[in-house]
Amino acid sequence: MSHPDRATRLDETRAAFDSVAADYDGPRGNNPLIQDMRTEMWRWLDRVFAPGSRLLDLGCGTGLDAVRLAKGGHRVLATDWSPAMIARTLARAREEGVADRVEATALGAHELARLELSGAFDGAYSNLGPLNCVPDLADVSRACARLVKPAGALVFTVIGRICPWEIGHYLLRGRWSRASVRFARHAVPVGMNRHTIWTRYYSPREFYEPFAPDFELTHYRGLCVFAPPPYITALRERHLRRYEWLWRIDRRTAGWPLLRSMGDHFLIIMRKR
Repeated sequence: MSHPDRATRLDETRAAFDSVAADYDGPRGNNPLIQDMRTEMWRWLDRVFAPGSRLLDLGCGTGLDAVRLAKGGHRVLATDWSPAMIARTLARAREEGVADRVEATALGAHELARLELSGAFDGAYSNLGPLNCVPDLADVSRACARLVKPAGALVFTVIGRICPWEIGHYLLRGRWSRASVRFARHAVPVGMNRHTIWTRYYSPREFYEPFAPDFELTHYRGLCVFAPPPYITALRERHLRRYEWLWRIDRRTAGWPLLRSMGDHFLIIMRKR
């Protein structure tokens, strides 16, 4: 099957996120399971970034991460390929009283070369998979190497290849093609709101490769290895204690060898050489 060209894929992905920006804080983009994943990312951001850092948000969505970090004393430049998401971020920053600490601009992660802020940031982060939609991670790596100060950190959560929950979920329903979609070696079309998000899946090592020339890999771990991914809501709804127990196991073990390459997402931390 032939795929659209790069520009078309980017335009289709932007249109998909524009179409859901108005309600993305609801069940589609911020249900309780996603909130738990986001909380885990915040725990790591707090560990990695020193108070008062200037940070670059890649794929900010509706601004939940940027506003939370701004409330904690950081200054954030929030970027997103979707203008509608940027509008949501700016509105949230005003409503939460941190508009002086959050800037936002409609800029895709593949366009970071347009930012004329060399060495301006203490670090960068990206939460819940925006970088899976970037056509070429080398563009992101080169830009981050220019924009981030020496010893600055990158903290990303990325949609991974091996999600045991997803494989089991779809195999039990006889949907092998859907169960194997993450193993594709190229971007694949993922439907959302009658639109298409072009998504490429990675293992942690695959993802790190284009960053290796300028960044040292300091940590990576699975996210939702034992806890279910966000679209499998029934366990949390029916068995909350069991769900919370699975999250405790995740936090304790998802950084172990082998397990750290699994999960709905993985979290990866790199530091500029």
